[in-house]
Amino acid sequence: MVDDESGFEDFRIQVEVVDDYGRLLLDDPPYPEGLTRAISLASDDAIIGHDVRRLEARVAVDDGEVVHALHRAGYRREGRLRQVRVRGNGWVDEYVYSRLATDEVYTRTGHTGMLDSVLPTKRVISHVLLRDDAGRVLMCETTYKPDWELPGGVVEPGESPHAGAVRECLEELEVALDVPGTPTLIDWMPPVLGWSDAIEFIYDAGVVDPSLSKVMQPADTEIGRLHWVGPEQLADHVTALSARRIAAILSDRTPWATENGFPV
Repeated sequence: MVDDESGFEDFRIQVEVVDDYGRLLLDDPPYPEGLTRAISLASDDAIIGHDVRRLEARVAVDDGEVVHALHRAGYRREGRLRQVRVRGNGWVDEYVYSRLATDEVYTRTGHTGMLDSVLPTKRVISHVLLRDDAGRVLMCETTYKPDWELPGGVVEPGESPHAGAVRECLEELEVALDVPGTPTLIDWMPPVLGWSDAIEFIYDAGVVDPSLSKVMQPADTEIGRLHWVGPEQLADHVTALSARRIAAILSDRTPWATENGFPV
């Protein structure tokens, strides 16, 4: 193990280096007004002078000065460790930050890359509403929870909501659907059952051709059975939120937005 120290003003930042991995030791550093420059100098020295590939820093989530200094020094947040640091009579969480030798740091792209790692993110979900000639709605009986769902699911990173809807339906129903480009309902879902909040897009694909509905089948292990359900029976099989949203679409197919299934 090699200890690399870079000094600034009246204090020093220590970096522990093992092979091509380094870790900043940031326990209660003094003089926070000079901390950003000290971290930058120590990091540059480790990467350039010691061929460090990856630098890591851990900081208590309530150490605001250190967190902001790491941001300004180009470190990117990788996660949050729960209750790993003793503070007073209790435990606090830590953020995990890193800087790679290949990261852009002192550029606009480097700054936005840092921001992208620390700004809030939301789940995006896409579902598709399908009806038959009798006006019944296609529902998926899931294998992992009691309530049923419209075909669809969580949108992948870098995937558009519409592309996610098409992909999820193909994966779940084993058919390629003609999904309209404009969602009929965009709803904000509040936190519930351990989930954080999310944005859901619901696309109304209209009445399914009978020949297509005959070949639909569960094509995903999470889907047990498919059901065509009359509007009056939907509330018996779905959550109250899902029932509100489906009822809103069936009553008015003009595109609109809701929050928790209610008009804003």
